[in-house]
Amino acid sequence: MTKVFPRLPIDGFLVAIIVTAGIASVLPARGVWVDVFDGLTTFAIALLFFLYGARLSPQETLAGLKHWRLHLTILSFTYVVFPLVGLAAVALTRSVLDPGLASGLLYLSLVPSTVQSSIAFTSIARGNVAGAVVSASASNILGVFLTPLLVWGLMTSTGRVAFTTSTIVEIFAQLLLPFVLGQLSRRWTAGFVTAHPQLKLVDRGSIILVVYTAFSAGIREGMWAQTSWPALLVLTVVLLVILALMLALTWWSAKRLGFNREDAIAIQFCGTKKSLASGLPMAGVLFAGAPVGLLMLPLMLFHQAQLMACSALAARYARASHPASP
Repeated sequence: MTKVFPRLPIDGFLVAIIVTAGIASVLPARGVWVDVFDGLTTFAIALLFFLYGARLSPQETLAGLKHWRLHLTILSFTYVVFPLVGLAAVALTRSVLDPGLASGLLYLSLVPSTVQSSIAFTSIARGNVAGAVVSASASNILGVFLTPLLVWGLMTSTGRVAFTTSTIVEIFAQLLLPFVLGQLSRRWTAGFVTAHPQLKLVDRGSIILVVYTAFSAGIREGMWAQTSWPALLVLTVVLLVILALMLALTWWSAKRLGFNREDAIAIQFCGTKKSLASGLPMAGVLFAGAPVGLLMLPLMLFHQAQLMACSALAARYARASHPASP
């Protein structure tokens, strides 16, 4: 008998992140270890974006651009609609959320889409997998450039972050330059990176380091004294509302724009995702020197919520594509 509710995934990596945040809250880096972990984090982020560049094939992306309406729609949701929703959510919760959580809520709306989970859920749901591959990859490639620009344009205007010349240099040195070098090195590195999936430990290790250093800094600056449990509860509700809104809006818009079912599935799963893997390391660079512990929480919570919701949706679409025999 087909299960009405599929097993909802609890992301083991997210559990590791939460445990790391807990360790940092009890045993934060202090003294000389602050500089040690800051240096390790800087190196790990640069290596992470080098590997991103080595993995993503620009030729594959360009070849897939022939379905430009699909990709333009997905990218519009990721980098136009979602930021507008984020701005609206911050405006509506301004009197409830503290500045750190409000900044995190806005930042969440500016990061790229996921790659692996967007493609995986599209495949499970019998959607346009090729379109999802191209759009998700393009989102991450463009995100290296667009996310810093959106943060610069939207978060400086709201007073939540200030960009200086040194900040721009750090963005270039830690994000853009390694990514470009990774792209240029693909002739020699792409095969090796593809053949060694264990290199994903670099992805996860860099994020763990970012979380530990960020929460350590937050504890040293009295982070938890700046918020309350009611505010965290309000944040969770707001994130669930945003997720439900984006899932409904992407599906409705895809149908209204005349896309077929397979394309609509790709639009929904790619246009509603936000990448923890890209977003947390970027935050470590974009907000260097600022307390970012609370800023990370919205993205961490949204990550788990999107996995659970999209898992249920993908299973439902799969059953609809192949209904059980009477």
